[in-house]
Amino acid sequence: MENFWEYLQNLTDAKSILSNGGFALLLLVVYAETGLFFGFFLPGDYLLFLAGILTAAGIIHVPIYILVPSLILAAVLGNFTGYWFGYRTGPMLFKRKDSWFFKKRYVTVAEEFYAKYGGTALILGRFFPIVRTFAPIFAGIVKVDLKKFSLYNFVGGIAWVTTLTLAGYFLGRRFPQLKDYLQYVVLGLIIITTIPLIVAYVRRRLNDQQES
Repeated sequence: MENFWEYLQNLTDAKSILSNGGFALLLLVVYAETGLFFGFFLPGDYLLFLAGILTAAGIIHVPIYILVPSLILAAVLGNFTGYWFGYRTGPMLFKRKDSWFFKKRYVTVAEEFYAKYGGTALILGRFFPIVRTFAPIFAGIVKVDLKKFSLYNFVGGIAWVTTLTLAGYFLGRRFPQLKDYLQYVVLGLIIITTIPLIVAYVRRRLNDQQES
């Protein structure tokens, strides 16, 4: 347990996460998680929230009116990259052997999410780990109309970035002491974003058992 808290403290250390890499690192993480199939493990959700808190605290020296549009642009470009990747090489993903780095079920999760919610999966999926990485890739695989994809991409990117970043920013302005309890904030976000995936996994296992 002590090692776990040490890990969280390292994870939420502003110097190790954002200050060392700065603004460029934040943009890179958001871009990679939303566009590159190996970026599913990156901490996009809580880094956006964290960025808002740290900007309010003056630790990130980028005005909020520059931070938010830049993050939206990174998220939108990331999804376009994922779409292009799926469009060009998507079928190869289903032939790829499972590894620690990639598992076919990741694409299957995105496929099921997309089948359930349609195009809005590209908006809702932004708020779910793994889904936000593979939903645009799957959209490229099935060759979703680019105009429709672009619309959902922009709406989803704006909703995701503004919700989390501005929530962190205004909470950081209202409660400046939050920067001293970042490990608890991160733990809470990890739990909140993981619960839907656990529920979906359990439901799928139950359905598989009933069918068998």
